[in-house]
Amino acid sequence: MRYFLFPMSVVAFFVASACGQAPSSAAESTDAEPPQMAAADQRDSFPYDYGIDYLTGHFDPAQHPDFVAVDGQYTDGDPYFLHKDTYAAFQRMHAAALEDGVRLIIISATRNFDRQKLIWEAKWRGERLLEGREKAPEAYPDPAERALAILRYSSMPGTSRHHWGTDMDLNDLTNEYFDEGEGKAIYGWLTAHAAEYGFCQPYSPKGEDRPDGYNEERWHWSYLPIARPLTDMARAKLQNSDISGFEGAETAGSIDVVRKYVLGVNPACLSE
Repeated sequence: MRYFLFPMSVVAFFVASACGQAPSSAAESTDAEPPQMAAADQRDSFPYDYGIDYLTGHFDPAQHPDFVAVDGQYTDGDPYFLHKDTYAAFQRMHAAALEDGVRLIIISATRNFDRQKLIWEAKWRGERLLEGREKAPEAYPDPAERALAILRYSSMPGTSRHHWGTDMDLNDLTNEYFDEGEGKAIYGWLTAHAAEYGFCQPYSPKGEDRPDGYNEERWHWSYLPIARPLTDMARAKLQNSDISGFEGAETAGSIDVVRKYVLGVNPACLSE
């Protein structure tokens, strides 16, 4: 296993920068660090020796000492795990949202390599439809085109931010849900307040600022005090050749999946 060690001064910089920048879509922002964020960032147990196996999801979150099970009151009823720091920050955010009449529901959280492989290969083989309408092998017989089609919304195993315990999906898996009614209120609250608790929407609308990567995902939120240093680790150490062990993995290099997808996130979610 290759390891990427974070010097204390570098970690301190990452954590400080994670507090000071809100998502570009935020309706409200402030240069002052809110008290709850300050508390969230005093983390003397940062995983200095998290290596490539951690980045690529080759571990069992149920057995990992830094992961905790999410209480059912925060979820859709399925069992989920998160990094303990992510979970603590989410609990604070959830409580604040409830005070404003908004209920945040976790509908997906940590997915390790094996879980992501099941999702990917089901789509690769056509056992699971793409966006509910296409069988990938029939619609995209060319392997690279098939991989790109799946990558609109699903990660290759080994490349998902959901491996890290920092990312979660909230309330609904369609952008349209957040256009009106309850969904609009939820998304409006998140864009206005999520940054106060350390969270950012990594898959903002694609455009000049984010030309590569997955399509927009309004439901996907990432805890930056951990995710930013891990993204920096991926930039420094993760290679396309590390992405292997599943059907279609041979396309990772030609697609340049690390640069375009692992690193193709909302600039507001990256280190400065």
